[in-house]
Amino acid sequence: MEVEKIINELRNELNQHNHNYYVLDQPTISDFEFDQKLKQLQDLEAKHPEFFDENSPSQRVGGTITKNFQTVVHENRMYSLDNSYSKEDLLDWETKIQKMLGDVDLQYTCELKYDGASISITYENGKLLRAVTRGDGIQGDDVTNNIKTIRSIPLELSGNFPPKFDIRGEIILPLDGFEKMNQELIEIGETPYSNPRNTASGSLKLQDSAEVAKRPLDCLLYFITGQNLPFNSQYDGLETARNWGFKVPSQSKLANNLEEVFEFINYWDVHRHDLPYETDGVVIKVNNFDHQQELGFTAKSPRWAIAYKFKSEQVTTKLNSISYQVGRTGAITPVANLEPVQLAGTIVKRASLHNADQIEKLDIRVGDEVFVEKGGEIIPKIIGVAQRGNEPESTKYITHCPECQTELIRKDGEAQHYCPNFYGCPPQIIGRIQHYISRKAMDIEGLGGETVALLFNNGLVKDYSDLYELTVEQVIPLERMAQKSAENLVNGIAKSKEVSFERVLFALGIRYVGETVAKKLAKHYKTIDALRQASLMDLILVDEIGERIAQSVIEFFENENNTIIIERLKSFGVQFEIVEVHNPNATDKLVGKTFVVSGVFEQFSRDDLKKAIEDNGGKVGSSISAKTDYVVAGDNMGPAKLEKANQLKIPIISENDFIAMLQ
Repeated sequence: MEVEKIINELRNELNQHNHNYYVLDQPTISDFEFDQKLKQLQDLEAKHPEFFDENSPSQRVGGTITKNFQTVVHENRMYSLDNSYSKEDLLDWETKIQKMLGDVDLQYTCELKYDGASISITYENGKLLRAVTRGDGIQGDDVTNNIKTIRSIPLELSGNFPPKFDIRGEIILPLDGFEKMNQELIEIGETPYSNPRNTASGSLKLQDSAEVAKRPLDCLLYFITGQNLPFNSQYDGLETARNWGFKVPSQSKLANNLEEVFEFINYWDVHRHDLPYETDGVVIKVNNFDHQQELGFTAKSPRWAIAYKFKSEQVTTKLNSISYQVGRTGAITPVANLEPVQLAGTIVKRASLHNADQIEKLDIRVGDEVFVEKGGEIIPKIIGVAQRGNEPESTKYITHCPECQTELIRKDGEAQHYCPNFYGCPPQIIGRIQHYISRKAMDIEGLGGETVALLFNNGLVKDYSDLYELTVEQVIPLERMAQKSAENLVNGIAKSKEVSFERVLFALGIRYVGETVAKKLAKHYKTIDALRQASLMDLILVDEIGERIAQSVIEFFENENNTIIIERLKSFGVQFEIVEVHNPNATDKLVGKTFVVSGVFEQFSRDDLKKAIEDNGGKVGSSISAKTDYVVAGDNMGPAKLEKANQLKIPIISENDFIAMLQ
């Protein structure tokens, strides 16, 4: 049938484009063209459900809800690896192997050990059948629906593959993606994730696969197990898996002896910091499968493989005290105050303790000598107690807010404690006003975070609507405030009435409503009144708005305090509706093109340049990637962006080049 043929051709084409982009990092069409083809496929599949295929590329967007993850027994057990921490350990390991195998020539496959969540994926007749977490190694959880949303994992294979096999890999969260997720959480006042590994692992057990699809997860494959495999060594297996369509890291090396293994370890102990994801060591495997079979397994681990763990820079210092910070959403974050110590090139005085569970797990007490290391090479963290101090009892987590003394709450399923005194707790009030005036929100010139605290502590503001009633006379007596700075502050507040509705909506500080979500809601509803009249289901139906965000929006508008504040802001002239501006010069000349803007320009401000891109159908990217079509460079372009653009061979154009494109 003609329709079935078109559907199959589109599926094959989209699968190939996914492979080109997510595995090879060599896209051959633009995002716009890909999206158009995907929409065409989705429309045809909707009209012809008889041709449904669970492995169609249209299924990668998720949407399946899994309330309970089924436990599945692994057909081939997932063993853990023995760890080594020195070259002497590796020499001892080789001696044991040679003793068991006799006088044979040994080769080793060296692979980086990725810090993520282990997964076993079963393929049958070249199609993804099932994906199961490691669990206890004998059985794990079926997370197939969530795994299918990860675009570097092929749904169908190409080449000469056996009828059925399992492939093992690591689900990881690249550092750029992890940083972006945390930035979005910080913008909406939420506690950032502690590290990429736990975030990747937690993502696999989210109930809504559409939420998993939004996360920039990746999968790196490293081992195939099954019957009648068309290769007889680990290294050949990696090459074959790559040819079938799997994302197999290119850093692996075949070593002819332990000296070459040590060279690999020495190199990556230094250069691992250049990788886009976390790695905590090297896995060394006996290459030949016959040798592997002869060596076999212990009760827990293969005798033919071992992990060499890189040393994290670690120091010991004294825990002087534990303090508790209150965020603008009421989230409580415990902080370890340390005796200052040098670690990885910086002086560390504080470390996050994350939550009550972490404190209890480590049994940390004031006065203890503790081990501190850089978690993920970025955030200092306490990993254990080096020597117990004089405190005889375990640390008791606070029960009341350190600022307003309100009893804390902890919701089911959440690790964080919260202060529920949303409208009476000073740090929450100050935090919300500071968010309101911030650069990406109202961007009020002349008003900074410290001044907000002064205004609140002097009784001049109790919420952000009070800002619009401030006078120069009221502000001048404040610390470090003179006539001119007071005038600038009042004028800056007045000017903020011109800020567009989507930024005002972000500034309100609705929980889970970050900059991107605010834009989507403003664009969809046009006015604040239309938004606050929306039902839960109406909100959920808006593109990329999930139930959690929708529920938070409903709760915000149900609160009488918020209603009063919004009405006051309206009376002061703050923008609460989209101002439709028709641009007679707008075109579709840049449709399908993604631009990154860097530097200082003569004929445009950066914002005007970005608007010109969007007005002409283009897309503005925040960072350079393989998806970027052009970098528009002005004076003082960032050296890192320049290096990245050159590395990816992305065209760098001037301001005049861009203007010529539009003409």
